[in-house]
Amino acid sequence: MSTVEKYFELVDQSQQQFIETLREIVGIPSVSSDASRRSDVVRMGEWLQARWEAIGAVCKRVDPGKQMLQGQELDLPPVILGQYGNDPSKKTVLVYGHYDVQPALLEDGWETDPFTLVEKEDKLVGRGSTDDKGPVLGWLLCVETHKQAGIELPVNLKFCWEGMEESGSEGLDAVIVAEADKWFKGTDVVCISDNYWLGTKKPCLTHGLRGVSYFHLQVEGPGADLHSGVFGGTVHEPMVDLVHLLAKLVDNKGRIQVPGIYDQVMPVTEEEERTYEGLEFSHSALSSDLKRDIVIHSDERDTLKHRWRFPTLSIHGVEGAFYSPGDKTVIPARVRGKFSLRTVPNMEPEKVAQLVTRYLEDEFAKLNSKNKMTVIETHAGRWWYSSPDHPNFRAGARATEKVYGVKPDLTREGGSIPVTLTFEENLGVNVLLLPMGAADDGAHSINEKIDKRNFIQGIKLLGAYLHEVAETDMTATA
Repeated sequence: MSTVEKYFELVDQSQQQFIETLREIVGIPSVSSDASRRSDVVRMGEWLQARWEAIGAVCKRVDPGKQMLQGQELDLPPVILGQYGNDPSKKTVLVYGHYDVQPALLEDGWETDPFTLVEKEDKLVGRGSTDDKGPVLGWLLCVETHKQAGIELPVNLKFCWEGMEESGSEGLDAVIVAEADKWFKGTDVVCISDNYWLGTKKPCLTHGLRGVSYFHLQVEGPGADLHSGVFGGTVHEPMVDLVHLLAKLVDNKGRIQVPGIYDQVMPVTEEEERTYEGLEFSHSALSSDLKRDIVIHSDERDTLKHRWRFPTLSIHGVEGAFYSPGDKTVIPARVRGKFSLRTVPNMEPEKVAQLVTRYLEDEFAKLNSKNKMTVIETHAGRWWYSSPDHPNFRAGARATEKVYGVKPDLTREGGSIPVTLTFEENLGVNVLLLPMGAADDGAHSINEKIDKRNFIQGIKLLGAYLHEVAETDMTATA
């Protein structure tokens, strides 16, 4: 029996023990956006540090500063840095994950207490089970199992666990920049397990993420709210101007109307076209998840392209307008529309902001309104793209095939994980996204879960990946 097979066997034997450990940490309500839960977030970070130190890892707690949250000045949760093994003859793998979770209340529609892990048939239901406590725990259990089995870990393992990912990773970038040539020095490759399969049956490797540029579009008019019966039809109404401008941004087929916005987009190559063949994706499954068929495109390949590799614009809401139940005949004095663009290779955030601002200024001028309009960019995160032919990805593919018996789909994702680019740019090494969870896990939603199969096989996958990295020449030309 090979060392990897011995590892797999012990993982299978330890399934229930692993589930109980996941139950323990799901029970820590580490909600980073809730000031009243800040002590729980810190407790979760300290749990991880203590557990890693118990098996011989060297850990370093970094306190990244303070923040104002819900009227209180709070310490940001600690970033837990660690290292297991320091053999100069071995490669060094850095893994990242987050131990904070999204808010969850039973009254939101959960069928069970969100902070009590419940086994329902083949599912493990609880907040954080898939995002991201299951994968973060998976790395710990991987190393613990190697140690229990008497198997030497084939690489040096470094890790970075943060407690603010669900609240914008505040403070993390500064930590990575400061530690790039210190704690992270000597890193050969990075692996992140904080995303999901394209479907529910077939594993994947992810080699691209879209960026996001977020805007507030503000229209100001009178000095105070007005009565529509007195002033309607006699003044330029900010809400009317705002709705007109928002409607000009994107059509009902998802086509962005900002001139020049598509000029920077990387063309689709024949090689890329081939990557869409045989993927585990269907419109019927998508419509089932959506609870209704509202899909724009008739071709599944086009749907994936608009999800992964074309820019999109979404309108998110309006601040300052009346939104409570009932009727209110008010003309709001100042309103803000909120929208974002998901950007793709080779779009530059600065150029996107220029195009969006110029277009809205031109459209507002056409209204001949006496109101004042302002475009405010509140966030500009860049896209990330990596070659799936890099040796790090090939190691991930071989590990996936060893565990699941199939070649993984090669996917990109429409969302953003900004830390991916931060690691790549500051450490100068390749980053692999190696998901554990499935497309229907419901991260951020009610009844979040991870399938038992994905949790247990995922722990095997993380271990198999480390063994493959150890045997792979990372300097080979991708």
